[in-house]
Amino acid sequence: MAIDRVEGEGRWDWAQQQAELFETTGGKEGGTFEGFPIMVLTTTGAKSGQPRKTPLMLVELDDSYIAAASKGGAASNPAWYVNLTNNARVKLQVGELVMECLATTLEGKERDAAWQRAVETYPSYAVYAERTDRTIPVVKLTPTS
Repeated sequence: MAIDRVEGEGRWDWAQQQAELFETTGGKEGGTFEGFPIMVLTTTGAKSGQPRKTPLMLVELDDSYIAAASKGGAASNPAWYVNLTNNARVKLQVGELVMECLATTLEGKERDAAWQRAVETYPSYAVYAERTDRTIPVVKLTPTS
């Protein structure tokens, strides 16, 4: 998501608040960021074992969803990506629809095609890629329920 993150305590509060608003209203409120639709990804904390909710840009691809682990172009991957590499079973809310999904990090041509779809959907991803030396992971979220 395109937002200047402030270092220090509470720097991720906006994301938690948006995820909670989206979830508690069944996707009726808090469903956009900068005019783009979002989805809420729930992972299991790698260290805590607790549910972790993250609003991400809504990117659809065929019968699945795509999550770009951009972290705004930071040098490291976001915590949600680390969490799903430890437990690929996640929950996803898109509007009122809540589903269980299996998360798979894409590689090669499949990753490149999904990344292109992500950039078409949310052009700021291209800016984020320019800010970092890492290859931004792209995750396919395939509904299982």
